[in-house]
Amino acid sequence: MDWEIAQWAKLRGPTSTAFSDLLSIGGVSECLNLSYKNSRELNSIINKQLPGHPKFRREQIIVVGEPFDIYYRDVMECIKELYGDPDFADYLVFAPERHYTDDDKTVRLYSNMHTGTWWWNSLKKLDEQRPGAIVIPVVISTDKTQVMMFRNKTMYPVYLTIGNIPKEIHHKPSWHAHVLLAYLPTTCLEHITNKALHCRSAANLYHACMARVLLPLENAGLDGLAMCSGDGISHHCHPLFACFVGDYPEQVLASTVNTTECPKCDIPPNELESSTVAFEIRDLDNVLDALATIDVCRNAGIKPIIHPFWERLPYANIFQAITPNILHQLYQGLVKHLLSWLMEACGPTEIDARCQRLPPNHHIHLFMKGITGLSCVSGAKHAQICCFILIHGLLDFLYLAQYPCHSSETLSLLDEALALFHDNKQIFVDLGIRNHLNFPKLHATHHYISMIRLYGTTDNYNMEYTKCLHIDLAKDAYHMTNHKDEFAQMTQWLEHKEKIICHKKFICARAVSFQCLISDYGATYFRHGDPLVTVDSVHVKPHRTGTHQQNDALLARFDTALINDSTGQSVGVEGYHVGQICAIFSLRERHAQSLFPPTNQPPKHLAYVEWFTLFPSTSDSRHGMYKIMHFVHSGE
Repeated sequence: MDWEIAQWAKLRGPTSTAFSDLLSIGGVSECLNLSYKNSRELNSIINKQLPGHPKFRREQIIVVGEPFDIYYRDVMECIKELYGDPDFADYLVFAPERHYTDDDKTVRLYSNMHTGTWWWNSLKKLDEQRPGAIVIPVVISTDKTQVMMFRNKTMYPVYLTIGNIPKEIHHKPSWHAHVLLAYLPTTCLEHITNKALHCRSAANLYHACMARVLLPLENAGLDGLAMCSGDGISHHCHPLFACFVGDYPEQVLASTVNTTECPKCDIPPNELESSTVAFEIRDLDNVLDALATIDVCRNAGIKPIIHPFWERLPYANIFQAITPNILHQLYQGLVKHLLSWLMEACGPTEIDARCQRLPPNHHIHLFMKGITGLSCVSGAKHAQICCFILIHGLLDFLYLAQYPCHSSETLSLLDEALALFHDNKQIFVDLGIRNHLNFPKLHATHHYISMIRLYGTTDNYNMEYTKCLHIDLAKDAYHMTNHKDEFAQMTQWLEHKEKIICHKKFICARAVSFQCLISDYGATYFRHGDPLVTVDSVHVKPHRTGTHQQNDALLARFDTALINDSTGQSVGVEGYHVGQICAIFSLRERHAQSLFPPTNQPPKHLAYVEWFTLFPSTSDSRHGMYKIMHFVHSGE
């Protein structure tokens, strides 16, 4: 009951004060037989007895003479935890692969991150200095979010995952494949009145905080370190900054380019709508040289950042690392603009009337009041609207860009769909709806094909999957505080919650049904034995099949043990029996009552043992060893 109440209180229950008030009601704690009487005692038990994610640290970053608090975790400890999680052991990817659809290897496939070219290129660079190394692609996501509607209170969480975990897993929040890495300061810098200085200070504060959080990656990426995966195998790993996932404001902030420019390439801002103007990814060395001089920064379209956070990260190129963003660039960007243009072209009355005339259909949400009156439309709503708004080129691109697996042929279709939109976009200018189409989110579509080839399909780095983390890790955490010095309370609340979740996973992983004991462990018969003292350890593991990435099947291991029947001495085999341990387990109370007599209290840990025959009275004269064999009972 202790565990169930604690789990409810931390995962589903009320605030700490309300929970303490509940337990303070006379007789409640005694009737439930709890080991704690209030939230403070429960938190103390959780802190002392339960493991969890790495703890948050609080540190001050000084920018323009002002200190700012940042709460963050050790990035290397977070990576080790994800890499060593037993739940991911069967799915981790350790090496890049090339997939083809034909024997001639002319049509290549792209899906998970390890099928892209970035992993291959990084491994080649590492092999020149560290042969046999394993790359751990580090994926960083940032997105400022509002936690209160009326006070304009915002949070700036930073999330981390690794590319070794397949996208099918880190898409699901229940797997907890993303880790909250840091809370960045969200100060408005009211004391700085000069607008240019204000923008420069905010950018430098962001980069100073991110540099502090990612500092351990500098040495770890170059030298590597030993890390154990969830199956206990140690590898020499190099965690490398691979992808930066964010909305356009975060992309501009991270890349140090000016607003209205492309954060990836050198195309002029007045040519963003063009589909024919040539462009190249920004040269990292030239940008770093420009950052050394303010005047050169202005001419190069770069913000004067003192030390960008990616400056010393090994093998990192921020202009390459910025990835496409289906949610903000397409649904909340191009689709949002497109709907406003259609309303101007056709009129809101006609658009709403056509929405209301749609017949009921599976998979299509009906907007019976139309769509022109909607406000604060989310990405999910835009996705529902796209199901019945027929704009050929752009929607073809939208749906093709979300393919979970791309080939060389589908990438050609993606390029054709984008070309079709560019061939017909002039209609919006001719109708007087737009004077031009020079906005960065439209130009960003030109980078999708190269990014898919580089990092795999777009669902490897879509912000739609980290958006849902805002609810648990930012909004709910903020609402559980008293809104005073909230970050200290939020981090403590999250640590307690994460420890409960980790312990819950541990309990579920250890629970094995009787049918599983019979089928996987071969424990066919159960018989009560006397509790004995444990003097050594044994290993018991059933057979494990290999994963689809590689042939890493593990054979079953059921150790044999020398068991003292309480009469054995320190010398000789008399009083000892040999048994093969097939299962080590604990019983729930209701099962123990059916297997053990009421007068004999069962021990905490039990073992299913297959006995060997007794030792003979004398050893073999030829080699001095005792010959025994499996004990056979009733022919089995």
